[in-house]
Amino acid sequence: MATLTPDGRYLIVRGRLWRAANPALPASTRDALVQQLMHARRDVKAALRSNDPVSLRKARDAVQAAKVALGERGPVWWTDGASDYNRHMVKNTPYAQWYELKVDA
Repeated sequence: MATLTPDGRYLIVRGRLWRAANPALPASTRDALVQQLMHARRDVKAALRSNDPVSLRKARDAVQAAKVALGERGPVWWTDGASDYNRHMVKNTPYAQWYELKVDA
């Protein structure tokens, strides 16, 4: 199970930070975007299975668009100027000490 950082900006999965969706998105918008993302991921799987590079590119572009709209990729959704540590190992970020305390607890 993923752990959320105290500021809600990242999920931690196997020691790596992954940017969380923008919590300011209305629930209905977030739900619709998640549905689009899941559909696009299924399309990626189908394109890989059928060895169709054109469909694969289209499906991967749709995944990217959904993730950007959710705030998981692209410009950060927070406004305080804090750096983005997406995809960094938590031990190499300012969250390291908090995470060590959490894991040891």
